Amino acid sequence: QVHLVESGGGLVQAGGSLRLSCAASGGTFSNYAMGWFRQAPGKEREFVAAISWSGGNTYYTDSVKGRFTISRDNAENMVYLQMNSLKPEDTAVYYCAASPIATMKGVKSWGQGTQVTVSS
Repeated sequence: QVHLVESGGGLVQAGGSLRLSCAASGGTFSNYAMGWFRQAPGKEREFVAAISWSGGNTYYTDSVKGRFTISRDNAENMVYLQMNSLKPEDTAVYYCAASPIATMKGVKSWGQGTQVTVSS
């Protein structure tokens, strides 16, 4: 299974931007669709974005459409989440995930998470 490590979280003011990175190792990265999930305090983990193994298809939850962009670099075994126009409700721990399919059913690997805090 692929091992995932996230980075890039932090504290940002509302309206600001952050770029999350996820480094994959120990597996064939290009075999996996990749995604980002988040979990806010007291809430369940929710889907944020996903990208197909080729990078040709992307998917977003409605609340981040037009603000977040997922991308991947199969040569570097990296996946990114560019987050713009951040809102306080985006505050959460963000997790990178690897799945055989872009619907992110049957996630095979999770990262340890990176905290994103958006102040108002």
